[in-house]
Amino acid sequence: MILQIAIGATLMLTTIAVAGGTLWQVEIWLRRHRDWVIEVPHGPKLLFLLCAGAVWMIGLLTIWVWLWALTFYALGLFPGLEPCVYFALVSFTTLGYGDLLLPHEWRLLGGMTAANGFLNFGILIASLTEALRNVRLAQIARGGDQK
Repeated sequence: MILQIAIGATLMLTTIAVAGGTLWQVEIWLRRHRDWVIEVPHGPKLLFLLCAGAVWMIGLLTIWVWLWALTFYALGLFPGLEPCVYFALVSFTTLGYGDLLLPHEWRLLGGMTAANGFLNFGILIASLTEALRNVRLAQIARGGDQK
């Protein structure tokens, strides 16, 4: 049980660190391109930022799922890599089909995977919302509510 908690906690902290590191890079990019982002036209730039944010989130989800999947694979919990990726994705997104289960002695990792996904999605949604809100407020302050 202690080993599972240690592995799960390490993976959770790693995924949060990856999110924080990439969020830091996004913030640097936004600061460097602030003038362009807040200039008219606003609509296309907001659409671009929303799509870029979605790509960022998909990329992070991919990294996170693979971190969990490679851990499951290294521990030999499933017969191959594909079931490891599938289980990690289904658990991380908290979908939890239940058609594939961890061995009984490793089942705590399944719950930790889901908790990690739930936590990380919350962090991402909050970050994306805050970034878009700040951009929009800066656009309005700079040039009114122009299209």
